[in-house]
Formats: sequence, structure tokens, C-alpha cells
Amino acid sequence: MRRIEARNALSVAARVLQQISSVYRYAIRTGRATYNPAADLTGSIRTRRTIHRAALSRDELPEFLRRVNAYQGHPTTRLALKLLVLTFVRSAELRGARWTEFDFEWREWRIPASRMKMNVEHIVPLASPALAVLDELHPLTGRYELLLPNRDNPHKPMSANGLLHAIYRMGYYESGTVHGFRATASTILHEMGFKPDVIERQLAHAERSQVRAAYHRSEYLADRRQMMQAWSIYIEGLIGGKSHEQG
Repeated sequence: MRRIEARNALSVAARVLQQISSVYRYAIRTGRATYNPAADLTGSIRTRRTIHRAALSRDELPEFLRRVNAYQGHPTTRLALKLLVLTFVRSAELRGARWTEFDFEWREWRIPASRMKMNVEHIVPLASPALAVLDELHPLTGRYELLLPNRDNPHKPMSANGLLHAIYRMGYYESGTVHGFRATASTILHEMGFKPDVIERQLAHAERSQVRAAYHRSEYLADRRQMMQAWSIYIEGLIGGKSHEQG
């Protein structure tokens, strides 16, 4: 086990320990042994330190937004980053978006269950700034099925690394991650006074009951519309140098 651990194959070492322990437990039950030496080694294998995904702080957000607006890379990447901030969906949910998922009359983005982490349809209310980004994006990619097609193959979505490299290119090597926008939005919305249940529902976090998750996919929708509008106003205010807060 120490030899395996020395190769830094820590998960393999843990499985080997479990298998050895299982053999000895079987041996004890069948009268072939009286002692399980593997039991004494529980907790002795090194584990990898958990590294939480980096997120922008509230103070970093205004400068980041200004850099997004001034981004000189591909325009679809710039617009993707703006949508990411305005909707705080997961990277895969954004990159896999299709134009048919957007209802401009109802100002909604309905992400189908097949593309959601918990396999439940998710509704993203679209405030005016998000709709403006989509209007700007449509002449660039509206002829394709995908909202953000891959430049090499428009039948495939933009790569996850494309967004991450753009963030790095703007100078955010430590505090900027694609997933981190969700944590940033959650923190600020809590500070703005929105109810935790409303925030959690909009983040589409894991629901313990699949039946409840399916039934409540539109739960708090009116409150979520209000919250997403307030969030958009807040973001627009940061770009313009002001901060709007919702009590």
C-alpha cells in the first residue's frame, strides 16, 4: 500500500486497503483468521486536499465587468461571458444552449431536463440586459442551432477551455473560474436580502427529492423574475460605476 501511495495513486491505495480488509473479514467469518490487520490502517493513507473553486469577490466584480466589455477576443466569447454573469448558469448549460430554448415573448430560457445536472427542466428568467446580449449574439450565431457554436465545428458547442482561457487572458488567474460566477452571484444576492430558497432554486442546486424537483421547477418563479431583474440592474450599475442594492 505504501508503494502505491508513493506513486501518488491515492484512490487506488484506498481501494486496495478496502479489498484487503474484505478478504480478512471473510477469513474471520470462515474461521481462517482471528484478526484483521487492515482495520488498523484505516485513515493512514494520504488524501488529496480539497481545493474549492475560485470565485470573484464583490470588490473584484466591477473591474472584471469592465474588462469583459473591453475584451478584444472573439465577440461570441465576450457575449458568452456577459450571459454567464447575468444568468449564473453552469458552464455546460450555457455552452450547450440552443436558440430554440429561448422564449423571447415570455422572456424565459427553458433548459431541458436532458441538459441539467439533476435531469429536471430549469427556467431562467431573462431581464432586459440578458435579452440585449442575445440580440447582439443572434446576427453572429443565429443561423446555427447552437447559441455558442464551436468555431471549428459549428455543430459542436464552444469548449469549456475557451471561456476559461478568456478569463485568464483578462488577467484573472487565481480568482476567476467559470463556475465561480455562481458562488459570486449567490453571495451578493444573499447580501442584497433575497430569500435563500429563491436563490437556491435559481441556482438549480441538487434537490433531494426528484419528484419534488420536477414539481417545483417553476417554484418561486415570480420572486426569481424579480431577483434576476434586480441582479441585472446591479450588474449594469457596476459597469456604469454605481451599485444598486435590493432590500
